[in-house]
Amino acid sequence: MDNQVPPRKEKEEAAQAVELGTFLWHIHPHPTPHGTCCYNPGQLIFFKYESQKRISVCCSTKNPVYNWSTEIQGIMLSSIFYGILISQIPAGYLSGIYSLKKMVGSALFLSSLFTLLIPLAAEFGEALVIICRVIQGLFQGIALTTQQVVWIKWAPPLEQVRLTSLSLSGLLLGPCVVLLITGFICDSLGWPMVFYIFGACGCALSLLWFVLFYEDPKDHPCISKSEKEYITSALTQQVSSSAPSLPIKAMLKSPPLWVISLCNFAFFWANSFLSLYTPMFINSKFHINVKENGLLSSLPHLFAWIFAILAGHMSDVFLSKNILSLLTIRKLFTLLGLLLPALFSLCLLYLSSSFHGTMIFLILANATGSFCMGGILINVLDIAPRYYGFLKGFTNVIGLTGGLVASTVTGVILSQDQDSPWLKIFFMMVANNVISLIFYLIFAKAEIQDWAKETQNTYL
Repeated sequence: MDNQVPPRKEKEEAAQAVELGTFLWHIHPHPTPHGTCCYNPGQLIFFKYESQKRISVCCSTKNPVYNWSTEIQGIMLSSIFYGILISQIPAGYLSGIYSLKKMVGSALFLSSLFTLLIPLAAEFGEALVIICRVIQGLFQGIALTTQQVVWIKWAPPLEQVRLTSLSLSGLLLGPCVVLLITGFICDSLGWPMVFYIFGACGCALSLLWFVLFYEDPKDHPCISKSEKEYITSALTQQVSSSAPSLPIKAMLKSPPLWVISLCNFAFFWANSFLSLYTPMFINSKFHINVKENGLLSSLPHLFAWIFAILAGHMSDVFLSKNILSLLTIRKLFTLLGLLLPALFSLCLLYLSSSFHGTMIFLILANATGSFCMGGILINVLDIAPRYYGFLKGFTNVIGLTGGLVASTVTGVILSQDQDSPWLKIFFMMVANNVISLIFYLIFAKAEIQDWAKETQNTYL
């Protein structure tokens, strides 16, 4: 294939549109596996504690506070996560059958609509809030998975990682913006306005999505003929003419798929722990509440966003200039994305004697995980493009489960071990990353697997 590509304006605009979608998806009052809402504003939005940890009812119309127990809070804040988890595999499978334009646009609109309803639901009680958040999670899970399937028809092999990392980087930019502005919105306008503003932005974006997005390059009115021919000719091997049946048995016996899933588990584990618990670690070490400073809290996410875009560009440069093979590129970026966060996490334990040094290592530990954008997070598209939606949902489920397990295990260790809990927690994360990486380096593949080719006839 000729490595010279025509102008990329249309594809870059498409990537930026999907990035904006993932950005707005992620700045909705949104869960992490631990169940925070809008990240650090979660407690500010719903709950206000007295110094004795007793919950009081506030009559302020701008910032109402509700008398909900800690158990209800935990269920409420984590309920959206279970909605996301449940929808991953069905959304991935249906993305290969139904219109992506309708699925992504409808999911984003309905998720945004339920975001707008959260303050009203809170007035009627916790049960309605939980129901709204579960439904909201279902639609957010659909949007998360199906929007990535767009690139099966839009991203030529030499530009796949750059375009997908640009679009997915919205997931990293969203938290950065949230941490910077939600505290100000809550203080000046009240916490319900957080939901109203982000919900309205999501609704507006969904309408733009329906107007501006095209599922197939050949249907786009603004793309030149040469650009259309380049994209379609480059993707002849990965675009299926019909909805394929799923070779479940072959998938379950595929070592490359399982090592991708294993590394997703480790990646989400590390990402969840670093996002949720390192501020607590810094507070225990220096008695400084990083979460109260929006700028400090947003810096790890900002640098993660920058590194994600950098990883995409570097990966495609290595491939287009034939510097490295595709498999070597995937292994290299997976190694960087799993090993560097582990190393910088150890530096947090042993080499960070000052607050500023600790913040530097924290930022690097979060940011370098974005190198996985050029590795495991795109590798499924290499080995099985015909089943990308379904398998992306499958690997997302395993990854999200890793995030849930990480937050649960970390909480248990912190509550039971008073002597050296952080040592155990960090080493557990490091061991998880290193073990997963070793298996990936041994079993990973970057070519289309036999069971994923058009000629495959044996199905379950």
